[in-house]
Amino acid sequence: MKQTITDKLSPHLFWDISNLDHEKNKTIIIERVFNRGDIDDLKTIIHLYGLETIKQEIIKAGFLDKKTLNWACLFLNIPKTEFRCYTKTQSKRVHWNF
Repeated sequence: MKQTITDKLSPHLFWDISNLDHEKNKTIIIERVFNRGDIDDLKTIIHLYGLETIKQEIIKAGFLDKKTLNWACLFLNIPKTEFRCYTKTQSKRVHWNF
């Protein structure tokens, strides 16, 4: 049986998705590892994709929580303003700011 990328990562990351193609779905794989993975998961995707590919894909992420976004900025040396999830959040109008 052929081993997939999801077999090498923590099972809780992809409990809701099966049969991910590691090339076609690399953005979601990288996003999930950054949001919910541990250090071993991070090492696995770095080994598989390399830091340059991770940089190119993580800025496309639809959602990173604030803490993860800050960490990704520092770890990958990318300004927050380059992240899609940051610019998308900034463009939402807030009616009440309590």
